[in-house]
Amino acid sequence: MGVDLESISEATSGAIGSLLSTTILYPLDTCKTKYQAEVQAHGQRKYRNLSDVLWEAVSTGQVLSLYQGLGTKNLQSFIAQFVYFYGYSYFKRLYLENSGSKSIGTKVNLILAAGAGACTAIVTQPLDTASSRMQTSAFGKSKGLWKTLTEGTLSDAFDGLGISLLLTSNPAIQYTVFDQLKQRLLKQKLKKADHDSSPVVLSAFTAFLLGAISKSIATFLTYPAIRCKVMIQAADPEDDDDDDKTKRAQLKSRKTVPGVVSAIWRREGILGFFKGLDAQITKTVLSSALLLMIKEKITATTWVLILAIRRSLLLRNGRLKNV
Repeated sequence: MGVDLESISEATSGAIGSLLSTTILYPLDTCKTKYQAEVQAHGQRKYRNLSDVLWEAVSTGQVLSLYQGLGTKNLQSFIAQFVYFYGYSYFKRLYLENSGSKSIGTKVNLILAAGAGACTAIVTQPLDTASSRMQTSAFGKSKGLWKTLTEGTLSDAFDGLGISLLLTSNPAIQYTVFDQLKQRLLKQKLKKADHDSSPVVLSAFTAFLLGAISKSIATFLTYPAIRCKVMIQAADPEDDDDDDKTKRAQLKSRKTVPGVVSAIWRREGILGFFKGLDAQITKTVLSSALLLMIKEKITATTWVLILAIRRSLLLRNGRLKNV
């Protein structure tokens, strides 16, 4: 089949968009993650709202710690989005070629997106776990990537993989909704547009708006699983640094899906499964909307660059053969 340049273009533009959006919104992401990881104990909580996390960083002179784990998060985000967009674009192209269909229905779209998401989760899970541990560490005490990955067993690096696979439904829902809304808008624009050679594309604002709507829907439907995943991947409390095997065993038993669900239910009730939903929606909606907006704007440029590189390589190979 050869190299799928169109899928590579989609993957590259998606990865660059993810890198930029992650960097811009990272302090908000750190505050959100630390807020989600905390479970109310004995009727008391350290963070009563999202701004308390920010105030802690400011009051302790650890503002730069809001960026702890940024390198790991960017690496994970870049790889994840590249794998996802490549897989999603490639699977769609493969389906259309083999089925002979001119379009993809909602059900098939969900399946293809979930498949791409599953591949992404498996490849990037260790980096995802490490970035969550680095973000939820005490301000100024975050460890490096290698130390974070190697301080436990290999299975520890894949903490939350089961929920990550379950959460493949999140981007599947998001991009399906986005694609469906996008196609409808483009069809309307095509009907109104003059018959000229200029392509019909989404404006930056429209892409941002569609990204926000699609991510809001996906986030609301999957949020309980999102919070459980954050708690499973969160860094261990500082007072567990001793070699007390009993404490470590208890901590490990709590960092399972049943243990986390039980802890939330007993201490916070059913509303605890939605603690931090507003912060999650704010962060993920802005991040996703920025990602899709940037991706829409740079896809054409990425495609031109890839074609130029390919043409240059072909010309160079042709010259070498003639020598």
